[in-house]
Amino acid sequence: MTLTKRTLAALAATTMMTAPALAEVAITVNATQVFGTIDPAKVNDYTEYMGAVNLYDGLTTLDTDGAIVPQLADSWEVSDDNLTYTFTLKDGATFQDGSPVQASDVVYSIQRLLALNEGPSYLFTGLVDPAAVTAVDDKTVSIGLTKVFAPFITTTPLLLVLNEEAVKAASGEEWGEDAVGAASFGAGPYGLASWNRGSEMVVERYADYHAGWDKGTPIDTIRFVITNDEATVKALASSGELAFSANAHANETFEAIAAMDNYRVEEIPTATGFYIKMNTKVAPTDDVHVRRAIQYATDYDTIQSVIYPGAPMNGPMAPAFADAYASDLPAPEYSLEKAAEELAKSKYAGQDLTISHTYVAGLSFEEDIALLMQANLEAIGITLDLKPEPWNRITELAGAAETTPATTQVFNGPSYPSPDSVFYVQYHSDSAGTWASMEWQQDPEIDALIDASRATTDVAEQNAIYKEIQVKLHESASDVYMLVQQKRHAMSECLQGYGFKPMMSWDYDFSTMYWTCD
Repeated sequence: MTLTKRTLAALAATTMMTAPALAEVAITVNATQVFGTIDPAKVNDYTEYMGAVNLYDGLTTLDTDGAIVPQLADSWEVSDDNLTYTFTLKDGATFQDGSPVQASDVVYSIQRLLALNEGPSYLFTGLVDPAAVTAVDDKTVSIGLTKVFAPFITTTPLLLVLNEEAVKAASGEEWGEDAVGAASFGAGPYGLASWNRGSEMVVERYADYHAGWDKGTPIDTIRFVITNDEATVKALASSGELAFSANAHANETFEAIAAMDNYRVEEIPTATGFYIKMNTKVAPTDDVHVRRAIQYATDYDTIQSVIYPGAPMNGPMAPAFADAYASDLPAPEYSLEKAAEELAKSKYAGQDLTISHTYVAGLSFEEDIALLMQANLEAIGITLDLKPEPWNRITELAGAAETTPATTQVFNGPSYPSPDSVFYVQYHSDSAGTWASMEWQQDPEIDALIDASRATTDVAEQNAIYKEIQVKLHESASDVYMLVQQKRHAMSECLQGYGFKPMMSWDYDFSTMYWTCD
């Protein structure tokens, strides 16, 4: 292998990063799910996206209003036919080995994403032609689409850029999956220092990060601790070690930490829905009347007010996308009488029914919801078979209709800041087989509406289609719309700068936060 100056710089920097760091500020962050991967071409859930946003930068990112803003790209232009997007890279951006970010790295990263066909690739496969992704010069990238896709710019934060030469120097595999799965090769604010896949990950600050560190005293080292044990999280806070908690904890845990000195609990409105996804392809939830019976048997007020505080949710999309929101959908209703009436209309009327119900093992509030649902459904003659599973097992089960549980509790928020990420990601047939799409909707009429919304650049027409999609999904009763998440995080009073962004885990970019204590 010929070693270029750039490759030598990458190897030298890798050696330097393995040396002990003298961190000025080191914090502990709690997460409840393991980091299944740190490969930006394979990420697909909230912890993996949290890793990605700290280790890598994309062509663009978004601000707290949800607007797309420049990141590695300084500017972009769109052709008159909306099929070619040309990005100009910013000057001075470097990878964590000190080498410059070049257009060839962007081309490599996009072609790699398409070739691996995992993670966010489903958004781009069939849309972005790999051969039409070209480096015009060192600082200019052209991306050609095969068809008009109106929300394309909103997906570009997911085009995370890898250091091509460093990956190739570290691996003999075609796309360097072994290397990228074990180390970071990005231009993001942090680099991977260590990773124990079952329990914790440590990342360290890249001092020459192109966006700078001018927001206050930066966070030098972040230790992500993976646990959903309530006692452990409270103990981390009691010792003063915890800087930022996960949001999926019991009310009692947040109340206990809020009462401690030097801690606060922030409540953040989100665009994330909390659903019970009902598998429309297996008995007995293949019957719409059974699904409606489950909807009526859900005690929404108790769930939203007592078990897991949140806002009402009338349909498949939270009202955060106001212009596209179908505000006239009826509110969900809790009525065991109506639930029994719906069950009597089903093809399974009079039969002894057992329905599987899966939730994340160890999350006490999800267990409480499962037990509440079990009691309510028993009142109308349905046995709810509770099957708690680790999250990675749930994602495996979602891979085929026959293995997907009849009902599953799932949070799902926008993976890019567009209503399209609610509808395409969850309900289009192309997304079937993912954890976000456990309804197995596969409805040609809904597919056609989603496709039409993606093909029009007329915003008013697009919003009208989005509203029609919501009506159709509401009629199909494929989900129980439990609530819009009001996210809570326990934070050290020393940690400042957090701001919510309507894209999965993009608000966990710790380069935007800073430390205010000695």
